Amino acid sequence: MQHIVISFVGQDKPGLVEKLSNLISEHQGNWQNSSLHHLSGMFAGVIEVSAQSEQIAALTAALSDIEDLNVITQTTQAAKSESNLETVTLELTANDRTGIVQDISSVIHQQGGNLLKLVSKQGPAPHTGVTMFNAKAKIAVSASHLDKLIDALESIENDLMVDVSAN
Repeated sequence: MQHIVISFVGQDKPGLVEKLSNLISEHQGNWQNSSLHHLSGMFAGVIEVSAQSEQIAALTAALSDIEDLNVITQTTQAAKSESNLETVTLELTANDRTGIVQDISSVIHQQGGNLLKLVSKQGPAPHTGVTMFNAKAKIAVSASHLDKLIDALESIENDLMVDVSAN
């Protein structure tokens, strides 16, 4: 089995996920993981599919034929986890500002962490209406570096709060 990572973006319209899932199924693919989002009138996503090697080229061609959808595919093998790293989820909250994601990702990298997943949003804070940045970040990091990483994140700005949960 090989894996294919499919990323796409296009104008949002009903039936798009059904079309993608039908193509994957027609090529004997197994939908493994995904993250799909409606963003500013567009529909974007990333899907991981496992399939037999002989089906990958046909699936890739069929995906590229979907009208009004920009598709990028990458064939790969299933990832192996690094046993010496712990996977944790960070919930981050701060006043929104330009450059906050760059600051957070830089600190994670500098402290030896690997950012595996980041889901962020901004919205008004209750009662004040101040625009807040909220994110969930799944990271892999050595257990011995975790406390230092949290301290470094919290020192980015005095309003950045970090909650940690193990996966």
